[in-house]
Amino acid sequence: MYGTSRAEFPRRIVCLTAETAEIAFLLGAGDRVVGVPGTARRPAAALEKARVGGFTTFRLDKILALEPDLVLAFSDLQRDVVRDLIGAGVTVLCTNQRSFDDVLNAILLVGGALGCEPRARELIRDMQDELRQVREYSAAWPDRPRVYFEEWMDPLIAGIRWVSEAIEIAGGRDVFAELREKPAAPERIVTPEAVVQRDPQIILASWCGKPVDAAQIASRPGWARIAAVQSGQVHEIDGADILSPGPSLVHGVRRIHEIIQGFQTTG
Repeated sequence: MYGTSRAEFPRRIVCLTAETAEIAFLLGAGDRVVGVPGTARRPAAALEKARVGGFTTFRLDKILALEPDLVLAFSDLQRDVVRDLIGAGVTVLCTNQRSFDDVLNAILLVGGALGCEPRARELIRDMQDELRQVREYSAAWPDRPRVYFEEWMDPLIAGIRWVSEAIEIAGGRDVFAELREKPAAPERIVTPEAVVQRDPQIILASWCGKPVDAAQIASRPGWARIAAVQSGQVHEIDGADILSPGPSLVHGVRRIHEIIQGFQTTG
């Protein structure tokens, strides 16, 4: 007879991004996570889980061998593995957040799927409270420095929407704020000359897993004229804090806020 078995939330979860793993653990579902990507670093317990690949390079056989009843994925960049998993009969929840509001909604969505909605709402409130505190503190500053964020160096790619919003929350002005509406990285390519023209007072960089070379940034032709280069305000931001659209973005906002606060003190 239909409807006699007890419905259960997913018991074997595979996460394909660092933020989905972090969300699952923070919601109290870490014991149900059986696989994570090689990029997962938070919390430490995630490091003990089976590794299933990188951000866009996954072994389908490794994922299927874990017998997941739910796979958590992120963005159109993972569409190929999502297609293959769906083709293999696996249930996939793929979010596509681009802004802070999207991130909060994604946490709520994942929380609902895992049966952890109350904890998801609590996590969202905690994040909102922290972001509000930073925003209120920085609102008292009379000047907001010009900030350029570099997501990649060849070609130069400016920050995605949540990065631009993080800069504003932390007390800065994104010099390429108009590009926040462009979700795809190729749409956010900028020229070295455009960066010089906008003359950022602070340069932030996080090169998608590649160590940032601040000296290389400073030595680019014509960049000696940029205020940030002249004052030594070129900083690396840990990719785990700013490039994973999940709870760790709060760490990124705090770090950017510290840098801008230091600038305000010495400027």
